[in-house]
Amino acid sequence: MKTALLHDIDHTGNTLLRLLSSLSTEQLNTLPFEGSWTAAQVAEHIWKAGDCSLLYGPAQPTDRMPDEKVDAIKAMFLNFGIKMQSPEMIRPGNDPLTKDEVLQNIHQAWEKLTNAANTLDLKDECMAFEVPGFGPFTRYEWIQFINIHTQRHIHQLQNIQSYLLRA
Repeated sequence: MKTALLHDIDHTGNTLLRLLSSLSTEQLNTLPFEGSWTAAQVAEHIWKAGDCSLLYGPAQPTDRMPDEKVDAIKAMFLNFGIKMQSPEMIRPGNDPLTKDEVLQNIHQAWEKLTNAANTLDLKDECMAFEVPGFGPFTRYEWIQFINIHTQRHIHQLQNIQSYLLRA
């Protein structure tokens, strides 16, 4: 289970970094269409949402399977027909970001995620925060949540990239 998780994290992180690397600083900060975020804002949202501090917060053992909620997370977050609103605490700012800032922050976020997956007891439930409607997540589920949430935004970034290349 851990090997597959680390593979998933690595694949998602590499895909994200390749996609962001393919854009110039100007493209990263170009609003593709009304009501959208820029690619840099999407990246900022990803690294804010991927903050691993809750994985190191209060946790307790659970008697359920540590991956029990992963299918439900995938069903919701990989359904691109659902429009979601970001919680205020992980919304991006409006300041332009350099390509170096974007890539460095994403790289750091992914290093923290990989380190957490490698070093923490993934079976314990995190008690500091719950995603509404899901109840407490195990550390494994939180790591998968961050990864799956990022996959959703990779899809968004691919749409932004396509728009920018057509413009």
